[in-house]
Amino acid sequence: MANHAATKKDSRQAQKRREKNRYYAKTTRNAIRDLKAEPAKDVAVKDLSNVISMIDKLAKTGVVHKNKAANLKSKLAKQVNKKA
Repeated sequence: MANHAATKKDSRQAQKRREKNRYYAKTTRNAIRDLKAEPAKDVAVKDLSNVISMIDKLAKTGVVHKNKAANLKSKLAKQVNKKA
């Protein structure tokens, strides 16, 4: 464990950030899963913009790499466009 006050504080802050990042990443993964499972195209198109926004926020804060975010968005758009 850290001995300096500033290091203890940094450790607490890192733990808070990690928990928050894990929450948002898991929420986004669940939204992606639900979007893929959606059979209706019109509903999927509506949900796609929300999911893309969530992915962009993860990339902006550095939770996922910007290239991974771009790949995810591209693949999701292709899958939604294929739906009948």
